[in-house]
Amino acid sequence: MKKFTKIMALILGILMVLGLAACGGQKEPGGDKKGLDVDPASLAFPLKEKAEISGLTSFPVGTQSDPNKRTIFMRLEEKTNVHVNWKTIQSDQWGDKISLEMANLKTLPEFVFSAGFNDTDLLKYAKQGVIINVEEYIDKYMPNLKKVFEQAPEYRTMCTDENGHIWALPWIEQLGYEKTAIQTIGNMPFINVGWLEFLGLKMPTTVDEFEQVLIAFRDNADKLKKEFNIDGDIIPMSCIIGAGNEDCRVLTNGFGEGYGDPDDGRHIVVTDDKKVICTATTEGWKKGVQWLHKLYEEGLIDQEAFTQEWATYVAKGKSGRYGVCFSWDVANIVTITMDDLIAGKGWQPLPMLKADVLNLTPCNGSFTSGFDRGRCVVTATAKNPALVCAWLDQMYDPMQSPQNNWGTYGESDDFDIFEMSTNAAGEPMLKHKWLGDASPVEVREAECVGGPLAILDSYYNKYVTCPDDAQYRLDWIKDIYTPDMNTKYVFPNVFMSSDDTKNVANLNADIFKCINTARANGIMNGFSDDDFAKLQKDLEAYKLNDYLAIFQKYLDAFYK
Repeated sequence: MKKFTKIMALILGILMVLGLAACGGQKEPGGDKKGLDVDPASLAFPLKEKAEISGLTSFPVGTQSDPNKRTIFMRLEEKTNVHVNWKTIQSDQWGDKISLEMANLKTLPEFVFSAGFNDTDLLKYAKQGVIINVEEYIDKYMPNLKKVFEQAPEYRTMCTDENGHIWALPWIEQLGYEKTAIQTIGNMPFINVGWLEFLGLKMPTTVDEFEQVLIAFRDNADKLKKEFNIDGDIIPMSCIIGAGNEDCRVLTNGFGEGYGDPDDGRHIVVTDDKKVICTATTEGWKKGVQWLHKLYEEGLIDQEAFTQEWATYVAKGKSGRYGVCFSWDVANIVTITMDDLIAGKGWQPLPMLKADVLNLTPCNGSFTSGFDRGRCVVTATAKNPALVCAWLDQMYDPMQSPQNNWGTYGESDDFDIFEMSTNAAGEPMLKHKWLGDASPVEVREAECVGGPLAILDSYYNKYVTCPDDAQYRLDWIKDIYTPDMNTKYVFPNVFMSSDDTKNVANLNADIFKCINTARANGIMNGFSDDDFAKLQKDLEAYKLNDYLAIFQKYLDAFYK
């Protein structure tokens, strides 16, 4: 009986080892490569003989579901002589279905074009052997992406894990750089200058002046409704508390030390001596919450700010009821033409308000502009990874990336983002067309394909013009906000290890909830010094120091 038991145990052990090896569970990430012996010259496009590869991507609701019927991919097939057999998932179902697709290697295509994987996803699929690392393929078969990395080496650094592997191809969209980057401020505050002019008020520059403007909006509600033909109650200031770009936290940046709270997901900032701190531990954060409570108590903040959803927020804005609101672009919230925005009619960005100091802390990661580390992955099912990577490298061609990102030119319908033009040197350049009443978002979704791409700041007016709806925002940032960005550093976009990613996520679950709950309650019901002291004890209990230590480790490594 003992001998039988030993034999069975040995057999089970062998089966377990074989099973783990088959599923990649024990495979060391970054192992064997295939196809690296392919001669790059044999992959020159167009190929002499048609080749086929397979890809997985998504498509927006109400748009063309077959990628091969989109002009961009039809032109790419003609250019490369490579046909892509696509599997597609509707965008609003992607989150529910992508994990199932990645779990079945028998049906998984050779690459995932618009994956949008976070760091946890990348490291998980790498450990399981579902995706391959591509750094050697980039160097040998992807000259366009390699050139991007040579021009802006920080992006290669941000794509590389602690073991030197690159697990995904990035999406890069530079619009401005460092303190002029379009991402430095997300929840831009906007003020109704039509109301200001009608009431004979000046643009406020301090928190006290701002409060008086809101009071004037409140006390002259009947006059405003009559003058501007508004149906519904006047709302001096509206926002969505805790909702990123629609939150009002940017107004409190001038209190205390002036750090503000630009990272609403992690609540961290970097001091001028390169220390990572939690914003909710600062005097400025406390004073900012207390001031917002004062505005709320005076009836100056939308009473639905804690509960309203996006649709409600927009509906009230489109009805003309707001004096102040917050968004990436005010045109998302109120009815206004691009011409009026550029001319400063109707609505304008609200400058930073001075309280104790005058400062705007840029958003973390914003100095390197738009970046998605996990945009596209090559899977372990790829029969010829060199060919797949060479085809994906076409997305990084300076004339191709803008089309993938925004749309194309020369179609037979009335909706084209671009027309083919020339730059100052007489070379081909994609020129953005004036869309009139057409929605830029709808036109882009109908034409663009997303996926991996790179648009560097140096491309503008050489390969492509800057989008009009981005240019006026860039101008606002440069003229209104950059001069008040006195902070030296932002936390960079770093690739943490699997363990650190997991630890940060676990710690942040409690810390995030603790801070956001305290802030919302404080704005609504008041926030005393005792409340602030209790918050500090709660954060200590939730291991805030351990949380900050992880970020500090990566910040030190980044600058070292």
